[in-house]
Amino acid sequence: MTEGTQKKQGRKVRGKKDGTFFYPWERTFERLVTPFEKFIERETTSGLVLISFTVLAIVIANSPLKDLYTHLVHLPMGVRIGQWTLEHSALHWINEGLMALFFFVVGLEIKRQILVGELSDLRSAGLPIAAAFGGMIIPALIYYGINPAGDYAIGWAIPMTTDIAFCIGALVLVGRRVPGSLMVFMVSLAIVDDLTAVAVIAIFYTSSIQYWALGTAALSLLTLVAFNMAGVRRNVPYVIMGGLLWLFMLFSGVDAAVSGAVVAFCIPARARYNPSVFSDRLHRLATEISDADREEQSILHNLEQQTVLRSIDSECRLAEPPLQRMLDSLHLPVALIVIPLFALANAGIALDFSSPLALVTHPVSLGIVCGLVVGKPVGITLFSWICIRLGILSPPRGAGMRHIIGVSMLGGIGFTMSIFIAELSFGARPETLVVAKTGIILASLIAGILGVAWLLWVSRSGQQG
Repeated sequence: MTEGTQKKQGRKVRGKKDGTFFYPWERTFERLVTPFEKFIERETTSGLVLISFTVLAIVIANSPLKDLYTHLVHLPMGVRIGQWTLEHSALHWINEGLMALFFFVVGLEIKRQILVGELSDLRSAGLPIAAAFGGMIIPALIYYGINPAGDYAIGWAIPMTTDIAFCIGALVLVGRRVPGSLMVFMVSLAIVDDLTAVAVIAIFYTSSIQYWALGTAALSLLTLVAFNMAGVRRNVPYVIMGGLLWLFMLFSGVDAAVSGAVVAFCIPARARYNPSVFSDRLHRLATEISDADREEQSILHNLEQQTVLRSIDSECRLAEPPLQRMLDSLHLPVALIVIPLFALANAGIALDFSSPLALVTHPVSLGIVCGLVVGKPVGITLFSWICIRLGILSPPRGAGMRHIIGVSMLGGIGFTMSIFIAELSFGARPETLVVAKTGIILASLIAGILGVAWLLWVSRSGQQG
């Protein structure tokens, strides 16, 4: 199609002589959007968004809008088909539904790290694995020591977890003042922490079990495994069967959000083609699309090129592991939508300034604060020191125990997973839940400040060991 013909159709071409085409506003739009895209892809952005929504929730919960906030959070929502009804509060759908996507992304990242990442080599993964277990065992013991029996004892797992988004954001704030290997150490530690937290939730925080639903969920899981073994690489089958698995786990009494991590481990992690085979096939298709070129003809009229383009799209999908494709597509939506919504719905605490001492000294908040602020650093540092001292494992490259102490302090930021476990522990006791959430936010704030301050001091003093 010639330029004159295009103008006759009312479409003005704005492009270059090399064959590129731009719509009238396209270049302006790209100049506006590109900086925003770069911003949201930064590692610190998810942490900043999470902080913003947390502060917003607390402000709203302590403002004249608190009644509206409470109403919206507990607003019944559901589906009705004939006599069958599935109805829960908005808070429940966020914690059991949207958080399944969070666990799905966590599961994908854990599987990737086990296969090709920092957890694939036992020597490299050994220290963060040992540190993670120390950072879970000691805080749980501290909480249990303060709450050994009674209704509060069920919250023992709350201080076990580490919020990876906040911790990475804090490390990025420190910047290049500390060795880059600390970031790898922190991420690996948090991933092991998340994996263990998923197991803890599934085993210890399960209500009465409906075995028919659990059995059906098991059949759904077997189907997902069959998809993997059969080399199914399309997203749709996994989405449908994963949705059914989530639904049956919701009915079973097992925490449905954990189903996300279960589905993630069924997603294929290997591409059909290796890079050299893909390159050869792509080169052949590029030749075909060039041979099918017709002078002055739009691709809308060139059926041969359309067929080749579809083949190229198919080959690209077969050359990329489904695990990586799903991880790339879901990382930002989960970080910028799911987690902020979780924070907005769960962090709205009506603060009681009339008796702050009583709130802080409550056995639940005291156990959480001591577990996260004291137990995390002690557990991570102690287990790391023992392994290094015995010569079993090596510290991160360029880092010493002083750096590990700083990272262990940041490990006390337990926000997202800690609040999630608090909901499971004290969801039926609103007053205790408020105390637990207050302890989590206070502890995370203290841990973040102490960790950043310590690492800045270490970097300025030039201490390496």
